[in-house]
Amino acid sequence: MSESARTIEGYKAAAARAAIELVQPGMRLGLGTGSTAAPFVEEVGARVRDGLNVICVPTSEATRAHAEALGIPLTTLDETPHLDLTVDGADEIDDQLRLIKGGGGALLREKIVATASERMVVIADDRKLSRTLGSHPLPIEVVRFGLKATVQLIQALSAEAGCEGEIRLRPGEGGRPFVTDQGNLIVDCAFPKIAEPEVLAFALTRVPGVVEHGLFLGLCDMAIVAGANGVQVLKHPSA
Repeated sequence: MSESARTIEGYKAAAARAAIELVQPGMRLGLGTGSTAAPFVEEVGARVRDGLNVICVPTSEATRAHAEALGIPLTTLDETPHLDLTVDGADEIDDQLRLIKGGGGALLREKIVATASERMVVIADDRKLSRTLGSHPLPIEVVRFGLKATVQLIQALSAEAGCEGEIRLRPGEGGRPFVTDQGNLIVDCAFPKIAEPEVLAFALTRVPGVVEHGLFLGLCDMAIVAGANGVQVLKHPSA
């Protein structure tokens, strides 16, 4: 691992350590997915070993396996439909705490879990901050049937919403497409600037083949962001 990569991992760990302080005994937690959420799962595991009583819902099979290996008690949203707190990462965060998520391929479950939570807190390194969303490709989960027609409609309606760019099917292992935990595919949209995320989100809901998109709007209550200047806490403007 390069020195810069170690530095970024250190920032992620610092954000996770700050976020664990929000966890109280008896909480029902949503556990996020990806390289930034993983250190938080590690922190939860360490607290559980020290006697912390929590119950958690993972947002992916990868996170489930990680949590199980750490001895974290798990449940499902069917058993526990309301959560106190979800802590997750993000691919991009703007100054209104609007997010692009889904780089890890778990955007559908992540959005379901976040919506079922009283609070959603995002942890990130400061590279993820952006004044305008679009520096990270926007993932969209789609069904397999009619893929070409779905992509064409995404392209057309996104253009009407002021967003144009290359749309690519996400590759997986062995030259096959990436497949989500729900058995769907993901297309990544390279829209350099998403000036009106709400307009684009509404446009994408009009595409029948779209299962979910990676715009998380009005869900994040707080972002804990670590960088060279330490850890900063960003709260939603309405908070």
